[in-house]
Amino acid sequence: MENMRPREVQHTESNEENIRKFQEDFNKVKAEIEKHVIGQKSVIEKVLYAVFLGKNVLLEGLPGLGKTTLAKAISRSLDLETKRIQFTPDLMPADITGTNIIEQKPGGGISIEFNEGPIFTSICLADEINRATPKTQSAMLEAMQEKRVTIAGETKRLSDTFCVIATQNPIELEGTYPLPEAQLDRFIFKIIIEETSLEDLIAICDLTTSDYKPKIVPIINEQQLLDYRSNILSIMVPEYLKNYAARIVRATHPNNEDAPPSVKKYVNFGSSPRGLQSLIMAAKVSAASKGEISVSDENIKEVLFSSLRHRIILNFEGEAKQIDSDDLIRDILKTIIIIPESEFK
Repeated sequence: MENMRPREVQHTESNEENIRKFQEDFNKVKAEIEKHVIGQKSVIEKVLYAVFLGKNVLLEGLPGLGKTTLAKAISRSLDLETKRIQFTPDLMPADITGTNIIEQKPGGGISIEFNEGPIFTSICLADEINRATPKTQSAMLEAMQEKRVTIAGETKRLSDTFCVIATQNPIELEGTYPLPEAQLDRFIFKIIIEETSLEDLIAICDLTTSDYKPKIVPIINEQQLLDYRSNILSIMVPEYLKNYAARIVRATHPNNEDAPPSVKKYVNFGSSPRGLQSLIMAAKVSAASKGEISVSDENIKEVLFSSLRHRIILNFEGEAKQIDSDDLIRDILKTIIIIPESEFK
């Protein structure tokens, strides 16, 4: 039977030049964002990875750590439209997607006009997404996966650059609605925003308590972003690293023979195939941002925790003991080793 797997893209001097140009522009975009967002360099990079791929990202952190500022800074540096949705328990699906409005014409008769919701944008900031009811959260599912919404039986396309940057607060969970696993799986990353360092805290104070307001200059436009996306997806992934990434994902399942004891004891369900897809795509953009035309194991390890931590579902014992999924991933890394490239030639 003929092998149906796609062939690796053959790289030319033109491809390499495009990747070098992407690296240059990526660093310029990051520098523009850092004018407004102090510290959190790793967070900025990973959110940019998601935006360049047109994927969704979930940010988890305490209030006041700059999540909204980050989303706005990214949209300005990429010359993209951004809209913000504040999720609350009384928010309805139509408040997100929009609705048809019946209007009376001056001369008689009626007309039906569609009033777009805030989801019709390039970067949608879904603030405190876990505060809305499951019914409203589900209104985001089709948009996050298919880049479209269906309203009254009519399908409406979203922008090719559409992506969701969602935030949630790890405390004050009373009255909130945890995101279902199906929705969590639509996020390429779950990024934990850590405590601000002393130096960064002082720098934030200097920036926000003076009359100096740095202006963010757009570096690339929407079409350039889409062109770069095509270049990013052409990055090569060696066969032995595909094997390595796939075995890591399989080891998140408690019934897999390669799963470490901690996974078998505390995990109910492991990552879906989307985990591997996310891991490989994220590794590609990581490599491209460093001017590389082929993925390395360092690229995979850089995005591994953000790609898999929200795809590991703990069992009752794991929840009761408040097991950290990052610790489980570290155990997996100790168990799964890279098979030498020579064995795949």
